[in-house]
Order: sequence, then C-alpha cells, then structure tokens
Amino acid sequence: MKETILITGGCRSGKSGYALKLAEGMNADHNVFIATCVPHDREMKQRVENHRKERNKTWDTIETPVNLPEAILKNSSEKTVILVDCLTLWINNLMIENKIDIQEKLIPYLDKLVKSLENSVNPVILVTNEVGTGIVPENKMARLFRDLAGFVNQRVASCADKVVWMVAGLPVIIK
Repeated sequence: MKETILITGGCRSGKSGYALKLAEGMNADHNVFIATCVPHDREMKQRVENHRKERNKTWDTIETPVNLPEAILKNSSEKTVILVDCLTLWINNLMIENKIDIQEKLIPYLDKLVKSLENSVNPVILVTNEVGTGIVPENKMARLFRDLAGFVNQRVASCADKVVWMVAGLPVIIK
C-alpha cells in the first residue's frame, strides 16, 4: 500500500531504529535503504557502519547524497518499501554541492522530492532531524541550514500520510 511517513526528532531520539522496525513490519518483498550521508571522517564512517549492521540482509542500500528524488522513483514498485535516512543530510549535501545560500534555490529540489513521493507506488519512510527547537545558531550558514531543514520538514510533512515525532525513543504520532 502506498504511504508516505515522515519521522522526525532530535539527535539520538530513536528515529532511525523506529523507521527500520516500521519498514520491516511492512513485510515487503523488496527493502530499499536510501542513504544520503557522505562520511568524511572516521567517526561518521563508524556511524554509517553501525547503521548498516542494524539492517538485515534483505536490504539493498543505495547511497545518493543529492539525487534523492531520482532514487525514490527508480526504486519504486508495488512490492517495495523505501527507507530514506536522512533528509537533513540531503539538505546539507544540496547546500554544499549546489551552493544553496537562500531558500528560493532549494525550492526546485524540494518540488522534485515532493513529486517523487506523490508518484511512488510504494511506502516511503523518510527520517529527518528536528533542528529548530534548540538555540539560535551563531553563524549565518548554520541558521540557513536550520531554516532550510524546517522548510523541508514542513513541506514533506504536509504531503505525508503520517508524521511521527520521536522523543526519548518513544514515537508520538502527530499526523
């Protein structure tokens, strides 16, 4: 059954683990994990490896730091579940690769993502970070990232069938 689910929350709130259990509970014939992380240092490489170990052998992993909408559509089929982890790293990658320095430059990429979610024929679960509940960042780039993440999260939440906020490992259904 086609469904779009957005899972948000703070760092270490249990988003990825919850998303994985949710996806595996759908008993799809094909599981696709779309990873947006580009690990640049040893610590991030270890995080990626830890996430890989959490997934069983039924998962195909596609690493796509920027071309997320294309990866969703390419892997869309009725007997598949797609898990995207995560939107905030995708935003970071878009900012770096496409020199996005204002919200308007992000809109075409976001429009393409929303269209891919609308056109997929299978469940898509997206993980994202809630970055707007903390302090106001001290520098312009960090504030832009926070603002873009909030903008993307709002837009994806508006088209999602279900939105879950993770708090201390507990899922709170907000839509």
